[in-house]
Amino acid sequence: QVQVVESGGGLVQPGGSLRLSCAASGSIFRINSMTWYRQAPGKQRELVAKVTTEGVTNYADSVKGRFTISRDNTLHTRYLQMNSLKPEDTAVYYCNVELEDYELGYGSYWGRGTQVTVPS
Repeated sequence: QVQVVESGGGLVQPGGSLRLSCAASGSIFRINSMTWYRQAPGKQRELVAKVTTEGVTNYADSVKGRFTISRDNTLHTRYLQMNSLKPEDTAVYYCNVELEDYELGYGSYWGRGTQVTVPS
């Protein structure tokens, strides 16, 4: 069984930083990509940052220069370092993992999300 768990959210003042973690577990052969999304109240879910197994990254324009996605291949864990946080970054942050599992084959999995709140 594959599980994806996000952690690291919380309340932070404008200009502050947080580091989110996304950990995948299971009989994982390879993680093809890991993507952070966020959804603010009343808004659609949007892509924040993505990293592929080759290390290729891409970011939403709204977070470029402030957020950095990184990986720890040995632990099937990816991180989202968020600096210079703004009130508009307030959202539930979700991690999506596309991976290949020894038992289940290819799949796309979502975590339950972690709340990030930056008060105005």
